[in-house]
Amino acid sequence: MKVFINKVIPAVGYQMLEEAGVDYTVWKERPILDRGQAIQFCKGHDAFISAGQAGLDADFFHQCRHLKVVALHSVGFDGVDIAAATEQGIPVGNTPNVLNKATAETALLLMLTVARRALYHHKKIKKGNWGISQPTEGLGIDLAGKTLGIVGLGRIGTELAAMCTQSWNMKILYHNRNTNPEAEQAFGAKKVSLDTLLAQSDVVSVHTALTDETKGMFGMEQFKKMKPTALFVNTSRGAVHKEDELIAALQKGILWGAGLDVTNPEPMSPENPLLDMDNAVIFPHIGSATQETREAMTRCAVENTLAGLKGEKLPYPVNPEVYQKK
Repeated sequence: MKVFINKVIPAVGYQMLEEAGVDYTVWKERPILDRGQAIQFCKGHDAFISAGQAGLDADFFHQCRHLKVVALHSVGFDGVDIAAATEQGIPVGNTPNVLNKATAETALLLMLTVARRALYHHKKIKKGNWGISQPTEGLGIDLAGKTLGIVGLGRIGTELAAMCTQSWNMKILYHNRNTNPEAEQAFGAKKVSLDTLLAQSDVVSVHTALTDETKGMFGMEQFKKMKPTALFVNTSRGAVHKEDELIAALQKGILWGAGLDVTNPEPMSPENPLLDMDNAVIFPHIGSATQETREAMTRCAVENTLAGLKGEKLPYPVNPEVYQKK
């Protein structure tokens, strides 16, 4: 059995494969593989560990229908044609739950960086302008006691709510399809309509999955319903917000600031005006970028791979319905 890995992963993954007696090939070069190259490598292997490989569409799964498993080195799978994988009888696995805290910390970091205008002041130092200001210039805003509106109060949103209530006594509003009684009891979170959340929140943090319903969910219409002193934070998926309308909202002062760990497309163009705005902070999708989290993700991906190679059910399947076809 042979496994193809399209990027360098933490060493624990190779160790797990070696201990299981499984051969593997790793693409270590830059640039990363395009779709066609990935297909050719997969054709010579029995399993594929995919770290953000683009182009996992219906044609990919048709050409690679021999694969026993595709193990995603991520929790998200919106770029993968899951229906096509299921049709070809290929189980797809992901890495759920292991990056909840790290992603919540990233949202918190964005909140703090935007609220205290940290990058703006960093740029002032580089320009030699430290100390050249009045006491009323370049001020940030406090988070303590403010209202945090969480759109998508799942595991990541709940981690963020815990951090913000415990550290700053922030009030929690949330908008979900379902009620979260645990968060309501633990943090006093209150479920409200989206319009109410937008109108009353000082920070709106997005943690929803990307679906047909949530694609483009945040645009100028929603930004205008927010306070002009509010922050918009997105660590979910870039397509959840309309980037051109977010840019306009920031430029016109409709929003006080924004922090993004996700953009559309990714990677973002270095010419994007958000990168030069004093009231915007952009991270290159680092939500899971800690050593501990990436190692945990790798373990999940390899566990899925080994199970798939044995013909066993994946421990973390995205398409459990695939087993009904067999």
